[in-house]
Amino acid sequence: MAELLTNMHWWHWIVGAIALAALETFIPGAVAIWFAISATIVGLLLAVFASMGWQAALPWQLQWVLFAALGVVAMVWYRSYKRAHPEVAADQPMLNQRGLQYIGQTFTLSEPIQQGFGKIRVGDGVWKVSGPDTAEGVSVRVTGVDGAVLKVQPT
Repeated sequence: MAELLTNMHWWHWIVGAIALAALETFIPGAVAIWFAISATIVGLLLAVFASMGWQAALPWQLQWVLFAALGVVAMVWYRSYKRAHPEVAADQPMLNQRGLQYIGQTFTLSEPIQQGFGKIRVGDGVWKVSGPDTAEGVSVRVTGVDGAVLKVQPT
């Protein structure tokens, strides 16, 4: 193992970069990807130097120091960039909470509210509603949401 670590070729670094990128896919956290990029850079530098006949230009100690330094610098840069440019909230904050978008709107009961529950038609769908007993065809205003049930009051 020690011989492998002291005798790295350019393709070792590229394979290591692929392994680190795959690791980032399965264990996300924006850490391994930066070291994958630094391993790619070291591998490409070694490939360029090898093509020029300068195999000794990057001794194994310098390769590992360069790999670690590039990885840490990239990770610190990314963290500071994300701190300065935080993700903004979506322009549709209720995207996965459809019922919340109906609060305050008025609909007509398609089935009467009996024993606390009835139904309204919203677009091409039907929603279960809860509220005081009310006859079919009466307008109701949505006042809240309880899971997938809209809370309503007659208008």
